[in-house]
Amino acid sequence: MNAVYRHLSDFVSLFFPEVCAGCGASLVSQESVLCSGCIFHLPYTNFHLDKSNRVARQFWGRVTFRQCSAYLYFSKGSKVQNLMHQLKYNNRPEVGFKLGDMYGKDLKEASGFEKPDLIIPVPLHPARQRKRGYNQSDYFAEGLSKQLACPFNNRSLKRGHFTESQTRKSRFVRYENMKDVFMVNEPELLKDKHILLVDDIITTGATIESCANALLTISNTKISIASIAFTE
Repeated sequence: MNAVYRHLSDFVSLFFPEVCAGCGASLVSQESVLCSGCIFHLPYTNFHLDKSNRVARQFWGRVTFRQCSAYLYFSKGSKVQNLMHQLKYNNRPEVGFKLGDMYGKDLKEASGFEKPDLIIPVPLHPARQRKRGYNQSDYFAEGLSKQLACPFNNRSLKRGHFTESQTRKSRFVRYENMKDVFMVNEPELLKDKHILLVDDIITTGATIESCANALLTISNTKISIASIAFTE
């Protein structure tokens, strides 16, 4: 049966080949979502190996956290920008899962990495999620969850009201827009937990800051932060 399925899959791929989310090239056998060339050449930050990395410094004095990192550097016109576009706007949530799975492998192999009790993705407003069909950060969280062998929870943190896109807004305006946006459901489930809070892109950090501060109102909660990308 497996042989029949494999042959059928190969036949279908002749006419509808899977393409790399990074460069658009056709994927070959054993590749999924990203081709080997893109995986090799992505701009990895390795922030998880440096506790005083650039994204961590961005949150110093703003959020009390245990660990803070981002997987990739983001810049305009880059392959990472294309990946994020595919993930958010081109109905390819598997990009988020793939990157979470890849980053999870790196994190669990890093010496000194503190495994969280729970992974929580930054939520979208329900109206935006209905329009998009999914929350891209959920899939990144799922990929991390698979590798780190800890659960992810997309129910306990909610966005209270709709905010416009933060793109092109100043850091101060972003912060003012995000204040008091997020609410915690069933806080007793998060008490005494080390939570890994994850998002797709960290720019000014206003969204993460607002989420983290909502979670830190819960008794003895500890926060770590991770994202797919960090804007240079």
